[in-house]
Amino acid sequence: MNKELLSYASTIHEQAVHSLFQLLESICEGAVVVDRDARIVWISEKYLTLLGLGGAAEALGKPIEEVIPASLMRHVVETGEPILLDIMEVKSQSFVVTRLPLKDERGGVTGAVGFVLYDRPQYLKPLVSKFARLQSELAAAQRALAEHRRPKYTFSSFVGASPACLEVKRQARRAAQLDTTVLLQGETGTGKELLAHAIHAVSTRSDRPLIGVNLAAIPENLLEAEFFGVAPGAYTGAERRGRDGKLKLADGGTLFLDEVGDMPMLLQAKLLRVLQEQEFEPLGSNKVIKVDVRVIAATSRDLKLLVQEGKFRADLYYRLNVLKINVPPLRDRLPDLDALCEVMLERIAERTGLPQREFSAEALAVLSAYSWPGNVRELRNVLEQVTMLAESPRILGRDFASILPEATVQSQQEQGGPALDPPRRLTDAVAEAERSAIQAALLAADGNKATAARILGISRATLYEKMTHLGLGPARSFGV
Repeated sequence: MNKELLSYASTIHEQAVHSLFQLLESICEGAVVVDRDARIVWISEKYLTLLGLGGAAEALGKPIEEVIPASLMRHVVETGEPILLDIMEVKSQSFVVTRLPLKDERGGVTGAVGFVLYDRPQYLKPLVSKFARLQSELAAAQRALAEHRRPKYTFSSFVGASPACLEVKRQARRAAQLDTTVLLQGETGTGKELLAHAIHAVSTRSDRPLIGVNLAAIPENLLEAEFFGVAPGAYTGAERRGRDGKLKLADGGTLFLDEVGDMPMLLQAKLLRVLQEQEFEPLGSNKVIKVDVRVIAATSRDLKLLVQEGKFRADLYYRLNVLKINVPPLRDRLPDLDALCEVMLERIAERTGLPQREFSAEALAVLSAYSWPGNVRELRNVLEQVTMLAESPRILGRDFASILPEATVQSQQEQGGPALDPPRRLTDAVAEAERSAIQAALLAADGNKATAARILGISRATLYEKMTHLGLGPARSFGV
């Protein structure tokens, strides 16, 4: 039974080979077979016609190069390796061809067979075009990714000329020249990330990636995978091909650890190994990967106090605190307010398309009277608010009455002027303005809410919602 099965299988195999050759020969533009010496032993009629030959006698027994000078059939015979897809030039005509070695039962090369798939390469244009498009899209994606990983800021982005600002820039430029760990200590919103980008931009690693990790923004159970990467199939749901972590992506460049004071204790131990040995193991892997990264850490917390409280490893603190830069709060560099406001107002105008506002001395006095707990980030937010709310092209001190009431009152008193009315919450002021605008629109529309909504530039549903919220009475009292 086994012999019969083997005999049957051998017969089927021979039939398959014979049928496949016949099929290829019939659908192709031409076919040729050479022996182990690369001499033509068979050539199809279509190939003879394609080559302009009168009959098989003009080709049989001759070396393949005499009939087809550009042929690589001899190379296939000599190497035993196929050439699956190629473009061959013959008499100023291009052919798309494939070449396959012929082998005996012991694997020895006995010859080769070649097929002309197309006599016009343009038939492959859709495939070639698709490949070229994919290559172009891949290159564009790689360029965009590389651009995203380049530093966004330089030292010119850290605006200011006060003594405190100039000292920070001096220390940061010095840090850029030294390929060592840097710790940026400062309150939130002081520009620590900006300085990290600036340091990388002028360092010897500037042509390599800058990879940032905000340790306070990533859930603790995902932080290790995000940091070290994941080996293929490390856990249920993990990607089959694995995923590189931030450390691997930053290899050769700079790793920026934002809010490092929020790092879990388990991850602190692993980071310490990275800093000491420049190596790590991806999650779910026993393979040690060597990396070359420069670490810039930033924190708004007192790491020394965290060490005393047992919330931060002392050995990691000493590894991070190699070159420490204290970034001053905005209240310690108030002389920079004027320059900061000018740059920020210019950027707000560019982004919103609104005309750039001028800043009065009174407005600057109001800002100088404020303590700025949110620092430069809060200043940017305040300027965006006042730009949207103020009607005059020139920003005055009173424009901050609802945004910074404490600073406005203090500034008025310091200048000997009358104190402002008791300040109101911004939400109350906005509600009053909306109430007045809706009432005026309804009056102009004779109570028709659809018309009033068009006047206000909002939908009728939004108008109904605001009327209910502002206590303007039921819809029927204003008509439809």
